[in-house]
Amino acid sequence: MRARSQHEALTPGRLRLTPASWLAWHPDWLDSAARAEVWGHAQTLPWQAREIVLFGRRVMQPRLVTWAGRFPYAYSGQTLPPRDMPGWLATLCAEVARAAGAPFNHVLGNLYRDGQDSMGMHADDEPELGPRPVVATLSLGAARRFVMAPARTSPGEGRGRSERRSFDLTDGSLLVMAGACQEEFRHGLPRTTQVVGPRISLTFRFISP
Repeated sequence: MRARSQHEALTPGRLRLTPASWLAWHPDWLDSAARAEVWGHAQTLPWQAREIVLFGRRVMQPRLVTWAGRFPYAYSGQTLPPRDMPGWLATLCAEVARAAGAPFNHVLGNLYRDGQDSMGMHADDEPELGPRPVVATLSLGAARRFVMAPARTSPGEGRGRSERRSFDLTDGSLLVMAGACQEEFRHGLPRTTQVVGPRISLTFRFISP
């Protein structure tokens, strides 16, 4: 049976998904001036169209990506080599780490040019992220719908595991996924037929050396 779908407005603060998984939502983490400043800085990053391996086939990612960090990061059949983090991004990374209460040393950026760009359902569970990684997403630009779905379902699992849940990630917001989120859930950003402007997400994580 297909899981039910529920769209909701996130309440600022912590949202418990299961006993082991939770989100922290900061809807106006950046004010309007800071949003404009970070958006301008982000335009200077080296955005690329890159291939990934999906179901054994090499396909182009439906978005542009960029990254920065001291250590390589491998996912979906590709490896992102080390790349220096510009000063403004290193400062932002430290500020996000303080807000999330977790250390970060790598930033992966996604640029969704319009509603046709998307991110498939996945979990950030690569070995170099370690057990139960904390992942923080800073959203800039157009609001887009973010979907979470249980990684597995079985009879008797509670509400938090039986439904697909979706939230609108808005300009200047910070979403933190913590606990067992990457074990118990998958997440993604689906396409939309609505006319939407560009969106940048900067995702922060810790990569073990």
